Amino acid sequence: MVRVRFAPSPTGYLHIGGLRTALYNYLFARHTGGTFILRIEDTDRTRIVPDAMENLIHTLQKLDITFDEGPIIGGNYGPYIQSERLDLYKKEAQKLLDAGFAYRCFCTPETLAQMRAEQQAKGEFVKYDRRCLNLTPAEIEAKLAKGEPYVLRLKMPETRTFRFNDIIRGEVEMDSAQSDDQVLIKSDGYPTYHLASVVDDHYMDISYVIRGEEWLSSMPKHLWLYECFGWTPPQWVHLPLILNPDRTKLSKRMNDVAVEDYLERGYLKEAIINFVALLGWHSADNREIFSLEELCQEFTLERVNKSGAIFDLNKLNWMNGWYLRNLPLDTIVERSKPYFEKEHLAIPDSDKLTKIVATARERCTLLSDLVQYSKMFLCPQQLSTESLDFLKKEDSRKVLSWFQSHLPSGGDIDAEQLNQLVQQGIKDLGFKGKAFYKPLYLALLHQDHGPELPAIFSILGLKEVHHRIQEVLEL
Repeated sequence: MVRVRFAPSPTGYLHIGGLRTALYNYLFARHTGGTFILRIEDTDRTRIVPDAMENLIHTLQKLDITFDEGPIIGGNYGPYIQSERLDLYKKEAQKLLDAGFAYRCFCTPETLAQMRAEQQAKGEFVKYDRRCLNLTPAEIEAKLAKGEPYVLRLKMPETRTFRFNDIIRGEVEMDSAQSDDQVLIKSDGYPTYHLASVVDDHYMDISYVIRGEEWLSSMPKHLWLYECFGWTPPQWVHLPLILNPDRTKLSKRMNDVAVEDYLERGYLKEAIINFVALLGWHSADNREIFSLEELCQEFTLERVNKSGAIFDLNKLNWMNGWYLRNLPLDTIVERSKPYFEKEHLAIPDSDKLTKIVATARERCTLLSDLVQYSKMFLCPQQLSTESLDFLKKEDSRKVLSWFQSHLPSGGDIDAEQLNQLVQQGIKDLGFKGKAFYKPLYLALLHQDHGPELPAIFSILGLKEVHHRIQEVLEL
């Protein structure tokens, strides 16, 4: 049975790269009928951010990515937080030590820094020089008796070619000569990622490890650990890098902001999921618009690309605009309400809000844009001096006075009736184009552009239209 995991560190908010890893694991599990697990890798105690785990889970829930096992929801393979599994790591590390696959290293940070500097000066590959591997049992016991701090290091084979199959990359060969004797247990008693992830993947029966390309260089260490323990490794899947448009690695300074920030700025969860799914994966027919359910049906690892995926913000904006226009209107209306509240705008009645959103979403990209667009109807800006001068012209006053006298005083006016009235006004006044329309737009919206007049009249209502025209005539 397929069992996959998303294993983030609680060191900050969820970013685009982490979301893609979580999403691909989720889609693969749902496509195959497998199990999707959340595991929190919190063994680097110096980088933990308070509430990061809760924020991460909350963000994924907002995006409708759900887990079958993990913190809070539990499962048969817990605990799912690594800091609660320390006894297991120590037990497995002791096995490596007893079997001669690991050794104690008492080198101080200063010693290691000097060692690295000397190797760099000589142009050598920087790695631990194994000086503590030559300590005699008596020397080790003496250091332990003194209470000297130490780490536990993995003893890597010096000349060994590791071969493995990656579902995306095919057969891969890597030389152990470029691998350091990795620290497995730190001096604080916590394991490093390398030991903890291998141990957890084994004991949680993970069948596929789907993770970023940056972990490829660690494969010799991980494969060696599996061999030392006598365990069967999982299937390996290393996802391509996400790149900026200039093909540099995606930078947090540019686009790789927290996913939560995209949601707050007004991107729709459907667009974010759809866009991120296409960062490295493509369908059989190269479609671009997918619901989450459709992605679960279509997603296969064989269609993930080897080459880096370009994070194109313009494409995300295009996709968000598509969803803004094509999701059910009542869905967009409901999701827009928090953005009105954020701008301290009173939310209009349901009918008026629906009309505003229906008009605005044809011209906007983000949920937050809907609010900015709506301000011309709800709280128009002050007329500029230039606009006031234009409205004070005789021709402008003629247009507004004509409309004020010919519009019905109450009830509604539909698009056909309004268009007939406009044509009659153009005929009676002899004005057309800017001379006819600009006074109306300035009076009704306080700007010289906007949606078609029928939409404006429908949103404002005849009473408000009369009021706004009268205000200008009284200037």
